[in-house]
Amino acid sequence: MANELDGFNFEQRHGKARVRVARVWRNKSDHIHSMVEWGVSIILLSDCVNSYVRDDNSDIVATDTMKNTVYVKAKECSEQLSAENFAILLARHFTSFYKQVTTAIVKIVEKPWERVHINGQPHEHGFKLGSEKHTAEVTVQKSGVLKLTSGIEGLSVLKTTMSGFEGFIRDQYTALPETRERMLATEVTALWRYSYESASSIPKNPLYFTERYLDVKKSLANTFFGPPKGGVYSASVQRTLFQMAKAVLNRFPDISSIQLKMPNIHFLPVNISSKENTIVKFNDDVFLPTDEPHGSIEASLSRFWSKM
Repeated sequence: MANELDGFNFEQRHGKARVRVARVWRNKSDHIHSMVEWGVSIILLSDCVNSYVRDDNSDIVATDTMKNTVYVKAKECSEQLSAENFAILLARHFTSFYKQVTTAIVKIVEKPWERVHINGQPHEHGFKLGSEKHTAEVTVQKSGVLKLTSGIEGLSVLKTTMSGFEGFIRDQYTALPETRERMLATEVTALWRYSYESASSIPKNPLYFTERYLDVKKSLANTFFGPPKGGVYSASVQRTLFQMAKAVLNRFPDISSIQLKMPNIHFLPVNISSKENTIVKFNDDVFLPTDEPHGSIEASLSRFWSKM
């Protein structure tokens, strides 16, 4: 929040980071348990300048209070809900309950607990830890204006063929050979913004955004891999990234923009030889996996009317 103080521009905000909370819902009729584990971070923009310029803390919402609020509101959620809906619930609480708070920003990272299947059957109360993480961030103003984004962190994907890289600029510094046959691996970070601009316009289904997250993740993966038989050729990470982003916007009309980060994680051909003989001759079979250095590719795609 910006203020003018003694001829200077002064901006301040405060909050509580990395509040960990787990919530279990127990269905007594069928004995099925559901659970989530969230890491919650809260930032408040509020009128508490006096705490900075005077010995007056009377307008501060204590960060310990923010932490406790997370647990209280989790307890009040009698029905399972998405990370996005919980973030909205918290942000609306802070902007409505405290007159000093003008804007609340809540970010949640969901730990990827997945239900266990035993002999093809879903377990009633067993879970295992997955890989990629579901993220959500909401900004709510006291007026009710809302900005909502969701995302994926750590979606690792790889294909062993149907990828190449050729026709790029060559000069005296270039050593990379052109190829139409290579492995392609990346760890996708995605962030997409929804078109909803107020809490009243949010879908009523409390798990709507969880379902949308799973659908977006499926769309990204399907576009990367292509059909089960034959796959789809990738001329570059850049080309594949654009196809993935476009697929999401084409399929989901309530998503107004998407940003993708896709490092090119290299699998280098292994050729080993001595003066006397060849020890290992590469034949599209033995690779050296590396994670650094790696190519860094990112881009965003939005509709013309979107506020990215």
